[in-house]
Amino acid sequence: MLQQRVLTAVVLIACCVAGLWLVPHWAWTLGVSAFFTVGAYEWARLTGLAGGARVAFCALVAASVCAPLAGLPLAWTAAAWAAAGVAWAMLVPALLARAAAVRRASMPMGWLVLAPAGAALAWLGQTPWVLLSLLAIVWIADTGAYFAGRTFGLNKLAPSISPGKTWEGVAGGVAGVALYLFVLQWSGAAAGGPLSGAAGWVLALTLTALSVLGDLFESLVKRQAGAKDSGTLLPGHGGVLDRIDGLTSTLPVAALAMYLSMR
Repeated sequence: MLQQRVLTAVVLIACCVAGLWLVPHWAWTLGVSAFFTVGAYEWARLTGLAGGARVAFCALVAASVCAPLAGLPLAWTAAAWAAAGVAWAMLVPALLARAAAVRRASMPMGWLVLAPAGAALAWLGQTPWVLLSLLAIVWIADTGAYFAGRTFGLNKLAPSISPGKTWEGVAGGVAGVALYLFVLQWSGAAAGGPLSGAAGWVLALTLTALSVLGDLFESLVKRQAGAKDSGTLLPGHGGVLDRIDGLTSTLPVAALAMYLSMR
């Protein structure tokens, strides 16, 4: 299982790198839109959207990701990133605490989860090294949590939502990100980017915390749907939502921070 998981991750990273450096930005954006549309389909299936509502939802997510290509002002997209950031910081913790039925607000919640993140991934693709440095935070946090949880995990993080997640795993993820950022700043690789200086530490730790929320929220949706995985497209990982759960909560905030720093 671990070998299959690693192999799939390597293929996804290779596709990501190729998309960032070998194709024009519009093609990268369309690729991101297609990937997130698959995630939208999985969300619709998990939350009970069917027929025309499912098609409309997937089309809305795809169009939202591609909107800047059609000339939508970036400020509008940044407003969506801000709304998503507020939702992840305030609304989602409340939903998790109450184990609220997500399907009651399937379409608006699904759009808020997927569209701003997809648009952020597409926009940040214009600065490949910056994007990869930000994506690495989520990947390292996820990997650190996986191994620390398996080795030391005793205290459950949210047993009613995701029994496998532990506080020790969270600590392992934070430690991994801290080491990563230390090396990045010590080597000078973070200079001039969003992960430089004290602000870089604030952003990195914020994204680490948000990645946990994204993971837990997707677990809540799957548990309410009675599903182990969101799909079967990615061997060893499950579906697209299983792979981007931590990105849905972190990318909007990362893109907003980048946007504000540019202004």
